[in-house]
Amino acid sequence: MSIRVLIVDDQSLFREGLKTLLTAQKDFEVVGEASNGEEALRLIANNHPHVVLMDLRMPVLDGVRATGRIRELFPEVRVIILTTFDDDDLVFDGLRAGAIGYLLKDVSSDNLFEAVRAAYRGEYFLQPSITAKVVAEFARSPRPSSAKMAELTEPLSPREIEVLFLVAEGKSNREIAEQLVISEGTVKNHLSSILSKLGAKDRLQAVIRAREAGILR
Repeated sequence: MSIRVLIVDDQSLFREGLKTLLTAQKDFEVVGEASNGEEALRLIANNHPHVVLMDLRMPVLDGVRATGRIRELFPEVRVIILTTFDDDDLVFDGLRAGAIGYLLKDVSSDNLFEAVRAAYRGEYFLQPSITAKVVAEFARSPRPSSAKMAELTEPLSPREIEVLFLVAEGKSNREIAEQLVISEGTVKNHLSSILSKLGAKDRLQAVIRAREAGILR
């Protein structure tokens, strides 16, 4: 089945170039283009994309607010921020709003394709420079005591902790399965249990809560 992609950007020339790039891939189908977040919401309702490539600075409804609305109204749709801006506030605003990926417009085509496929699988994909910002933010945040961990979480099994560490390193389900010599289905089962125990809605939030709880350093 093709991965259905919606492009949201206020520059028509960029949208056209991106559409040409994506449709050259056999497993991608561009199902619409929007010039702002409000238009994107209408197109999502009508065209049912799997993945949205979202610019940040747009008129009418910007990318951060649009991402938050998509998260509320269409939780099954994955949003990747694709922008020229990498300042800390925008990065964290985009991720907090529910984006599953954050790419800069100078990203290579191969990494863009990989990000779309990862998002379709429900996996996070961040450029190294963005990952560095997230890690730096973790490092600046004080960690609670082990007593706090006991309050916040049910105990994770040793295998779940192994999986969580690999998730924090940015590894995909397939890479985790290969490293631990287990099936991808087993990885998904462990991830479901981890999310439930940490009260997290996705992989990134699980990593953040695990660090806050002292499970990850």
